Amino acid sequence: MENFLNLVEKFYQGEINDYHLYLALSKSQKDEELKNRLSEIAQIEKNHSLFWKKIAKKYNIELKDKINTSKIKIAAFLQKFISAAIILSLLEAGENSTVKEYYSFLKSNALDEKEKAILKNIILEEIEHESIFNKESKKFGANNVRDFILGMNDGIVEILGTVAGLSAVYFTNPFLVGISGSIVGIAGALSMGIGAFISVRSQRQIAQSKNERNEMLFSVAPKRAIEVLKQDLIDSNIDENIATEITKKLQDSNTDLSKFLTQEVEENELKSGFFTAIAYLIGVLFPVTPFFIFKTSIGALPFSILLAFLALSSVGTVVSIVSGISIRKKIFEMVTSSFFAAAFSFGFGKLMQILFHVSV
Repeated sequence: MENFLNLVEKFYQGEINDYHLYLALSKSQKDEELKNRLSEIAQIEKNHSLFWKKIAKKYNIELKDKINTSKIKIAAFLQKFISAAIILSLLEAGENSTVKEYYSFLKSNALDEKEKAILKNIILEEIEHESIFNKESKKFGANNVRDFILGMNDGIVEILGTVAGLSAVYFTNPFLVGISGSIVGIAGALSMGIGAFISVRSQRQIAQSKNERNEMLFSVAPKRAIEVLKQDLIDSNIDENIATEITKKLQDSNTDLSKFLTQEVEENELKSGFFTAIAYLIGVLFPVTPFFIFKTSIGALPFSILLAFLALSSVGTVVSIVSGISIRKKIFEMVTSSFFAAAFSFGFGKLMQILFHVSV
């Protein structure tokens, strides 16, 4: 029973926080269409919170609003530089676990049939919100933001490992380490950029081929096409029962289902490659720069690690706050992986120095 009460409070706090977040973003949004949409969704989230408040009252649970003001302020600050749709797309990425929790709660015996019907509708609305923001975010370049974050992260981690390994070999020649790290960084940026370009182009070609197949499928076998739509929803981590209910409701509403099977790759392969490569190069600057300043590689390496730590922590903090993930957990994950790469590379470099008697 205690776990049940904790879940009700958790669900309420989540919904009421989303209401305040969407409302705050809508007030400072210049795009009129997105402003209205945010305002509408804010009201929907408020209605969701009222449902959980009603459940809490039924079991004599006293709820007090615990608003995450820091999350709202940071989201509002980020909105000055990137679209609210992108921010909310990141936020909604963390909603998948909430939908799953709602569905588990739905299957419990804690709710009557009327309450279960309302919760089913809430689940559908949450899934719809995720779809809306994913679509909106693509229009405002969410994929480019993703490419930038991933590219920068890769640049920091890979080049930190490179300069750490070279420092163990050329510990008295930091300039050589810096030049070598820069050359590897440029090669890595080109590799990452070309890889992103090819990846997006391939996605576009695959999507086009699949759309042509689905168009023919709807033309010759509509019932089979509906099964394909259902399976696509299941493959997107939506529970099978929810997927069945969604397709049934879509059928009953006489909606043109063919559009739900149409895949669009709106990301531009040239932009994706460019953002990934540039971000990678920016990431390279953090671990490489100290080797052009200090007189020894061993003296430069701690500052290289420090700059990498600060950069990774900053990126990890922003991603954590907007996605609802634990800040400590995300920073620990990013920093630990990069430091492990640096330590392993340094150890390997030292081994090579000993085996081949390299010293510069």
